[in-house]
Formats: sequence, structure tokens, C-alpha cells
Amino acid sequence: MAVIECDHVSIRYITGDLKSIGLKEYVIRHLTGNYHIKEFWADRDITFSLEKGDMLGIIGSNGAGKSTLLKAITGILLPKEGTVRTRGTIAALLELSSGFDNDMTVRENAYLRGAMLGYSRKFMDEKYPEIIAFAELEEFQDYAFKQLSSGMKSRLAFSIACLVDPDILILDEVLSVGDGAFRKKSGDRMKQILAGGITGLLVSHSIEQVRELCNKVLWIDHGNQVAFSDDVELYCDAYSEFLETKKLPKSDEDVHALAAQYQVRMQAEKEKKNAREAKKLEKILEKGDSDSALKAAVRIISRQEPELLNADRMKELGLA
Repeated sequence: MAVIECDHVSIRYITGDLKSIGLKEYVIRHLTGNYHIKEFWADRDITFSLEKGDMLGIIGSNGAGKSTLLKAITGILLPKEGTVRTRGTIAALLELSSGFDNDMTVRENAYLRGAMLGYSRKFMDEKYPEIIAFAELEEFQDYAFKQLSSGMKSRLAFSIACLVDPDILILDEVLSVGDGAFRKKSGDRMKQILAGGITGLLVSHSIEQVRELCNKVLWIDHGNQVAFSDDVELYCDAYSEFLETKKLPKSDEDVHALAAQYQVRMQAEKEKKNAREAKKLEKILEKGDSDSALKAAVRIISRQEPELLNADRMKELGLA
């Protein structure tokens, strides 16, 4: 049984209506015969389904309709056409920094956010030390929230959100918060949560995150569904090449052609990089600095052919 089903989902925004122009302007335009509304379809005819344990990566350029689709799945928006069905509890990490009070302390905001997510005071008392430790904010607990950097605020929100144990987890660009070390830690935490068998959706501009975490991929462009597939590598390759060429595939043949072009381009870039490193090594050797040359050679080999650094292999080559 599918945990998430989107059946020909289309989501429409209307501009120029009463809500956006105000009552006075609305009346004037009606009286003068100058009242018009504009329709903008953020998503059109999106169809896919996910089973328990699936992790879907949603890819597409800015403005493709990815975040809008997530809001429809969480129930924040209602589709104009089609249906969305979900089974189980949903936890959505959409806008990490929203829902905090700038004048309250970090400690107070942690409890406030926990209450908004439905956690009891007893639960928060037990988990608070873990939250602060994970967010790396032990020294800032009594600071006003507004005194924190944007990265610190996001770390706190992410740490609180990670306490959830839902059936469906929705992530919108939340694995890129904080510095490199925290991004790795948050990614590891997400893997741990996903390993529990929940169903997930991930919107990310990091194709590597999609490759690493997802077993299905949905490609959207300007609100239109390009593809839904379980061949994550193929479509991530094709999408990466699309970002370079801006040529949107119209058939399976186009997808495979884009993916092949991407592989060729990556191989060419790798060869250029190898040539540059070899040139650097050659210059070091010319200077006669054997220690520097040896270190440079080891660095290059570790990246290009790490198996050569195996002790047994080194002996076979007479290098050990």
C-alpha cells in the first residue's frame, strides 16, 4: 500500500484578486471595467507514489515548483486539480528559522518550538540537553535568539526537528545548514532516521545528497513533471548535464544522451585535473626536492589510484 500518492496534482496561484490588491482597488477596477486576475500554475499534472521506506529526491531549478508540491503533500496548500493522499503522521522541515521569538532566550525558544511541534514539557526536559549538545549551543543557552547567527538558529531548529519519529519525513533544503562539520553530522542523523523505514521526500540543490540518500527521483521543470524514476544515477547525471546545456529532455533517448554527455564531460574534467597534478609533480621533481616530490606523488596516487597504496600492491611493484 502506497504511503504517499500524488494523482495528477496541479496547484494554482491567483494574483490580482481581492486579497492581493485590497478592497478599494478591487472596487475601482470593477467600476472601471479594469478588473482582471492572473493565474499562475506552480505545478501541473504531477503524478507519483511512494511505498514505505522509499526516499524521493525532488530535483529542478529555482521556481520549478518543488517547495509548492511539498506544501501540498503536508496539507498547507490544496491542489486545484488532482488529489494527494498520505498515510501516517507527517513531519515537515520546511522553513527551519520560522516560529522563533527573537527576544526570548535560546532555552526558551527550544521549549517554545517543542510545544509547537506537540512535545510535552516532560519530554522536552528529558531531551533538552541532547538538543543543545547536537546544535553545539551549550555556551549560548541564555543568549537572546536574535543574537545568534543564522547558522546557529538553523542548527537549533534542525536539532529540535530531529526528535520526531514520523511515518513521513519531508525535508526542504535543510541538510545544508551550518558549516561543513555540522552538515555532515546532520546528514548522518538523517540517514539514521531514514534507516528506521520511514518514507521521505528531499528537496535539495545538492545532487550528491540525492544520489546518496534517495532511491527514487522526481524531476520538475517550471511546474511540469519531466520524470519520475527509480534510476537515480541516470536522472541525476542527465539533470547535471541539463544544468550545463539547458536542454530539457523530451524522451528517454534524450535522457540517456544527456547522461552520456555528462559522463564524457566528467571524464574530460578528471583527465585535465590529472594532467595539472602531473605537471605540478614534474616541476617539483625538476627542483630536486625528493621529500616534496614523494609527498606530492602520494597525494596524487591516493586520489587517482588509491589501491596502489595497498601494502601488498606496493611490494609487488617493488616500492616497499
